[in-house]
Amino acid sequence: MLDYLQQQLREREAQALTRVRRQAGTPTAPRQTIDGRPMLAFCSNDYLGLAQHPKVVAALQEGARRYGAGSGASHLISGHSVAHQQLEDRLADLNAPCIPGARALSFSTGYMANLAAVTALGGEGTDVFSERLNHACLIDGARLARGRKQVFASVDELADQLRTSTAPRKLIATDAVFSMDGHLAPLAELLALAERHDALLLVDDAHGFGVLGPQGRGSLAHLGLRSERLVLMGTLGKAAGVAGAFVAAHPVVVEWLIQTARSYIFTTAAPPALAHALLASLDLIAGEEGERRRAQLELLQAQLVDGLQPWVQARGWQLPRSDTPIQPLVVGDNQDALDLAARLDAAGIRVPAIRPPTVAPGTARLRITLCADHTADDVQALVAALTACP
Repeated sequence: MLDYLQQQLREREAQALTRVRRQAGTPTAPRQTIDGRPMLAFCSNDYLGLAQHPKVVAALQEGARRYGAGSGASHLISGHSVAHQQLEDRLADLNAPCIPGARALSFSTGYMANLAAVTALGGEGTDVFSERLNHACLIDGARLARGRKQVFASVDELADQLRTSTAPRKLIATDAVFSMDGHLAPLAELLALAERHDALLLVDDAHGFGVLGPQGRGSLAHLGLRSERLVLMGTLGKAAGVAGAFVAAHPVVVEWLIQTARSYIFTTAAPPALAHALLASLDLIAGEEGERRRAQLELLQAQLVDGLQPWVQARGWQLPRSDTPIQPLVVGDNQDALDLAARLDAAGIRVPAIRPPTVAPGTARLRITLCADHTADDVQALVAALTACP
């Protein structure tokens, strides 16, 4: 076994697919110490810059004093605290405009939330329709679900699959904002198909919640969608700046998850202090400061695209349109992406190279992510460093 694994690791290295961990010595921020070096970082999902916001940090400290360091048990034993319930009630209220009568359920991670939703709702007798570009947790959930899985790459392909499906129950699963491209899924069209074919639509809004829509409510609110068929998963460790995730849906759906979702039932609840901190984070997201930070992101996105577009076109590369903080620079070749990231690293700028299997072969890229705490000078420094590359 060890010889086999060593050979597989050598093959990955030969294909420029080896991943390397970097050690951060300071809090997540645009300027961060990484492997002992001060770096200008464009690689965090802390889109609104709330991970070290004084109000969120103070709420975390207060939560630890009030509830201790850990929860001690699963939610269904003794680990479900007042803080967890307050967080779920707040999240239900936030999502009620899009999901009538919404109830919310909190999870330790987005991966666990999606595994719970897909496996519990995609049981035997259910056809699960999974978007081709979905995140790994939705893909893994579909693999673990007992229902039949089908993959679609377009609205038309999904329509054909739904039309020929004879399953008594149907579940459509998609990312809202695709994490490696930054573009928004055609959620209105997908919801129309769900309505037409009596299906549920599970939407992973990990990269839209807090960033898009009025008060940062996310992609569904951004598009003005509303339906009892919507099942929303949102993460709380990206724009919300802390940790965890939630599923918001019709109360019957949420009760079914509580009773049957294995990744909810059989795990220790997240520390209540995190839930207490998230209440402060949600206040910031929905308030004036959240609006200001989202406006700053839009300015930075426009500046980055305007600065890079001529250089990218001259190289024959791609800068796909994205109205989110995720701004991909598609290079194509794995080694070219690594070399470009290494040149930036030498200049003191951290942007990760993303390669297969995270993205399709031949579409290796730099995944540039912006934070509301970045400045115009920060973005200009990135543009200058990239356009200086031979």
